[in-house]
Amino acid sequence: MFIPAVYAVALFMMLLSMICWGSWANTQKLCRNWRFELFYWDYVWGILIVTILMGFTLGRTDALSPNSFLNNLRAADGHHLLLAFVGGVLFNIGNLLLVAAIAIAGLAVAFPIGIGLALVVGSVLNYLITPKGNPLLLFGGIGLVCVAIVLDALAYRKISLDLKVSRKGIILSLVSGVVIGLFYPFVARALSGENHLGPYTVAMVFAIGVLACTIPVNYMFMRRPVTGHPVTMREYVRGAGSLHLSGVLGGVIWGVGTICNFVASYAQMVGPATSYALGQGATMISALWGVFVWKEFKGAGPDVKRLLALMFVFFIIGLACVALAPVIGF
Repeated sequence: MFIPAVYAVALFMMLLSMICWGSWANTQKLCRNWRFELFYWDYVWGILIVTILMGFTLGRTDALSPNSFLNNLRAADGHHLLLAFVGGVLFNIGNLLLVAAIAIAGLAVAFPIGIGLALVVGSVLNYLITPKGNPLLLFGGIGLVCVAIVLDALAYRKISLDLKVSRKGIILSLVSGVVIGLFYPFVARALSGENHLGPYTVAMVFAIGVLACTIPVNYMFMRRPVTGHPVTMREYVRGAGSLHLSGVLGGVIWGVGTICNFVASYAQMVGPATSYALGQGATMISALWGVFVWKEFKGAGPDVKRLLALMFVFFIIGLACVALAPVIGF
């Protein structure tokens, strides 16, 4: 299987992960009047498809090696398979809760709270499990990224026409942040120890966990939505082909980013804490899309523009610290 042998390649994969994680939602944004609950079915299939394709390509660069995708899958024990599966379930629950929080509290409240908390929880737990990298640079960079996320939230709040914040939305955001922060340590444990899984095998089992969780949880959201009327599978089946294609594409983009993140995490010179923290810089990528493509801040005043400028400065410095953590000794 392909694993980066030098840090420059691993860094490229982490940056690609950040870009993919911060860009997949554009495919959902293109599906106007198409409920997220319906979009999510195709999104999950896209994740599963890309993990299988990557497993049978980059995961099998040497088919005779014991680390090759299929050989690794056969040799793995039930404990490590369960860890990867549970990681997928936890991520999916957290992701759906975050979507629900955005629906009732707005992006400006839900996303910074959820992703900011997930960044802190996930990075700390991953470092405790696998302490790699300069802790001062790693956690200093994480702190700067958290400041940037807060600045992003303040900018959104200043242009928001509805300043009413739902307590239910805040609670959902907090719970989603904790759950999303918990998923990666399960992946890190699945990638280590005797009879462990390789990153491509982890990604496929993780995707199966996402799919298994989606069936009951997303169906529950369809029947009891946090906002709007209930939707049915009949509406999903009647959706235009372009809508289904957008959902699959969104899943493929997120899946590519996730595989890159898992592979970089598996590389000896990186470790899960750095890989996860750098990938969560996706918040900056989504902000870039919002500012320059979707014009979400069009007509904003000078105060908002100053907040956005500061946000990007803190993000760039913070991400640079995280990226340098594995190569600068403590």
